[in-house]
Amino acid sequence: MDDQVDETIPGLAITRADSVLTIRFNRPDALNAFTGEMAVGTAGLLNEASVRDDVRVVVLTGTGAAFSTGADIAGEAAHEGFDVRALDVANLLIRAVVQCDKPVVAGVNGVAAGVGLSVALASDLAVCAESAAFLLAFARVGLMPDGGASATVAASIGRARAMRLALLAEPLPGREAYDAGLVSHVFADDEYVDGLAGIVKRLRHGAPLAQAATKRAINAAALAGLEPALENERTTQTMLLRTGDVAEGMRAFAEKRHPRFRGE
Repeated sequence: MDDQVDETIPGLAITRADSVLTIRFNRPDALNAFTGEMAVGTAGLLNEASVRDDVRVVVLTGTGAAFSTGADIAGEAAHEGFDVRALDVANLLIRAVVQCDKPVVAGVNGVAAGVGLSVALASDLAVCAESAAFLLAFARVGLMPDGGASATVAASIGRARAMRLALLAEPLPGREAYDAGLVSHVFADDEYVDGLAGIVKRLRHGAPLAQAATKRAINAAALAGLEPALENERTTQTMLLRTGDVAEGMRAFAEKRHPRFRGE
């Protein structure tokens, strides 16, 4: 494998080196918000990694100040265009992360919000910098968590904290996220890059068959509710997308003001 950066998929910077596939979300001016092309491209790369002998570990990370702030509701995902197809694309990505036979590490370099948080939590290890923050921002625009977050957040930190994150849309800083059990590792900002590299190195030298079996076994036990959650989120989010509250939430987001929800 070489170490050249491949940018043939818009919004992604892909590096293959030392048996590690690094997929970097690469829209820093948009805080790495996901386009459909980015999500589908990442899912395809994960599926391909499962069957490649020259890939031992996959790293998902972001360029600039964010890991990913979720779906691009400021661009392609305006209220009129953000429908069940966007949910299907998000679910495609989450399933690809969970089902990949290689260890998937989320290198959370900055804010992870919305589906960005869902991707980080679907990964096998989530390694963050202290300055990173985790945010379920869906409630701010009148939506519910999706991307499997209704299952993965509760599985990681329990019902009470999951309700707090989902209903109040409060950001959780990196150190607090680690203390709560939301992520597997946290490093001081000046130690984050080396810390992430050390974890990836250990995985790269691990036993691939045992790693794949371990991942499947733990996910079967801890994420048994993921598929039902994805289907429930798809159904309910689709209904919410038709409400006046979501239309108001999207307008308020675009206009940078607080929404006025009416329950309709």
